[in-house]
Amino acid sequence: MTRSRRAFGAALAGAAVPMAAKAQPAAAPQKKVHYRGGKKPAKTPLFSGAVSYGNLLFIAGKGAHFEGDIKAHTKHVLDEVQKELENAGSSMEKVLKCNVYLNDLKDYDGMNEVFRGRFGAEPPVRTTIAAAGGVPGKSLVEIDVIAYI
Repeated sequence: MTRSRRAFGAALAGAAVPMAAKAQPAAAPQKKVHYRGGKKPAKTPLFSGAVSYGNLLFIAGKGAHFEGDIKAHTKHVLDEVQKELENAGSSMEKVLKCNVYLNDLKDYDGMNEVFRGRFGAEPPVRTTIAAAGGVPGKSLVEIDVIAYI
């Protein structure tokens, strides 16, 4: 090694290396309940309709409690899911996971006709089951989702 290389190496070894700025820990995610209309109800509800944790958003199952066929029920339910997503600052295109509960598996094709395309060009992963004992109330379908904000 030449004298100049040794001198350069010694200079580097002795140079003061500034300490990297101490990284601040990221703020812990917080649970937030998203109320329709922005106001917490006076009475504690049975469950929350929409809850976020960090940038993840969980929407409770939505049903259609009126007389109608699977197509009308599916459209209504997806419209309600969309309202909840938008109320919390998300959208149908940001849905990551969708669970579909059918009152009867014979409604699978009719539900799919309405479902197709509602989540954009890249739909979420999905699980579809026929619920043993049926979906609560008069609904032929119930749908819940997980999205990001």
